[in-house]
Amino acid sequence: MSISQFAVWCTDLVLLVSTSGVFIICLFFLIECTAALLDFPSCASTDGWQNARVAVLVPAHNEEIVIGSTLEQLTRTLKKQDRLVVIADNCSDATAEISRKKGAMVIERHDQDRKGKGYALDYGLQFIQSDPPDVVVFVDADCTVHGSAIEHLTQYAIATSRPVQATYLMPRSKNSQSSKDLVSQFANIVRNLVRPCGLARLGQPCPLLGTGMAFPWSVIRSVNVANGHLLEDLKLGLDLTLAGHKPIFCPEAKVTGYLPQQLQAAKSQKTRWEHGHLQLMQTYIPILLVEAMYQKRFGLLVSVLDLCVPPLSLLAVIWSVLMAVSFLFAVLGASWIPAAIVATAGFCFLIAIFTAWSKFARQEIPLLQLLTIPFYVFWKIPLYFKFLVKPQNVWVRTERDNI
Repeated sequence: MSISQFAVWCTDLVLLVSTSGVFIICLFFLIECTAALLDFPSCASTDGWQNARVAVLVPAHNEEIVIGSTLEQLTRTLKKQDRLVVIADNCSDATAEISRKKGAMVIERHDQDRKGKGYALDYGLQFIQSDPPDVVVFVDADCTVHGSAIEHLTQYAIATSRPVQATYLMPRSKNSQSSKDLVSQFANIVRNLVRPCGLARLGQPCPLLGTGMAFPWSVIRSVNVANGHLLEDLKLGLDLTLAGHKPIFCPEAKVTGYLPQQLQAAKSQKTRWEHGHLQLMQTYIPILLVEAMYQKRFGLLVSVLDLCVPPLSLLAVIWSVLMAVSFLFAVLGASWIPAAIVATAGFCFLIAIFTAWSKFARQEIPLLQLLTIPFYVFWKIPLYFKFLVKPQNVWVRTERDNI
């Protein structure tokens, strides 16, 4: 074999492996979106949930702008024996004072060396462990908990003895019609509703999404939540899955947040989410693969595939680069097989996007707005370059908009 033939062979092999990986990811993404179309059973009900003792923990770092309304809504949904505990974490504003006025139990934490929501939640769990509840619910300070969400989460946690994730969506501001916000909202619907629905319908563990999460007491104390990871919620879900407590999805429980309107706040939020996701991929994919083989658990392989689906804009970038490279090398004499594989992957990706939009976002997102996705991708490319050069490692709270 000549040097030139060997170079072509190596090129074909690299492209074949790369394009096959992208194809598997896009195919799994399509399976998730397609499975989400299947009928979903109602959340399980159980007798005696009215007597269950629930503790709602609200970690809050300088949340005086939003925490009042969050606590008012939560208070109306709790039973007499339930507790509402606010962890005022390294606060320098009136968060603690406002929370007390709204009737919440407030504990204050001051530790500048250990910053992050995970540490705040661990502080709250230590506070209530002397008189533990039956179910613990985590709710962010800037969220709206709708109707009977706490009731649904409590029932499902008691009935299944597993972690439970509510539907957590972030609609754009009513005053915003920008393409960026519309596409951001669609991406949030796909990540936080469509894919968890698909996993639930397949009987597989779903990711935890940061707020609207319920845990039986023994389950949440089986893992260590004290950490400052950028995506402590997704990490917690993976740790629980590894420990044998597979999170499940309860679409009837609804929690909403909001998309930041300030450009810098939006970039900060996206940077934390996407750098955190990429860091978790680096850390947990090898762990999950090893444990899947050791424990002989198919669900862990599904968690690997779900974790391997990167943020959709990054997946679009990867696909575009591979498509261009594969086509270029095929024209120059390499195999056309990698180009065919990556083209098929792109077809799966587009079908998945259209499936998700037609079922879950048709009323919210005009179809023509999906054509602006390439511009949204360009807006986020610097975030990925930053990950290669200087990845974010410190948890930073997203600045709130004045309301």
